[in-house]
Amino acid sequence: MALTTWWLFVGVTFFVSATPGPNMLLVMVSGARFGFRPAVATMAGCWTALMAMMLISAAGLGAVIQTFPALFDGLRLAGAAYLAYLGIKTWRAPVHAGEAEAEARAHLPRSPRSLFHQGMLVAASNPKAILFAAAFLPQFIDPALPKLPQFAILLLTFSVIEVTWYFVYASSGQRLAIYLRRASVMKWFNRVTGGVFVGFAIAMADVRR
Repeated sequence: MALTTWWLFVGVTFFVSATPGPNMLLVMVSGARFGFRPAVATMAGCWTALMAMMLISAAGLGAVIQTFPALFDGLRLAGAAYLAYLGIKTWRAPVHAGEAEAEARAHLPRSPRSLFHQGMLVAASNPKAILFAAAFLPQFIDPALPKLPQFAILLLTFSVIEVTWYFVYASSGQRLAIYLRRASVMKWFNRVTGGVFVGFAIAMADVRR
């Protein structure tokens, strides 16, 4: 792989990862509601799902999905349904007077396992990531050179950039925590983030390959 090709991949991946999406929103919400350290579990869940999808795509599942559109549609609709569920759950989350402040002060998050699983489900809920990996990564691999080392380099590069943006979003969410100590602010925060998740669900349900 030529160095110029790698730098092109870095540039494209940097902006693709930076674009707000379900993963980044979830990481930011985790940082805002539970603190930075618990948000790491959410990051780990998102990263694990993305890496699994990249590896599966490399194994040829992306081509299978393109050959059988019904499989892609099933994954797409299941992912949209989960995001809609998450959005409604967030919107309707009860916030009582003093509850938001107590949570912010005590930093009592849900279990790391629960945050990890939620991150995995949100990241895996978008089947377009498989097709993205199948169509995007091969463009940067030189067929005249061994493919495995090149794929490993691209995967490592993608991981570093993606995780870096996770930290940026989680840190931004943590800075919002001071404003979420008021129940009224937490209520609107839940409604806005819940609405955005539902918006992502609608957009995903309307996606066509």
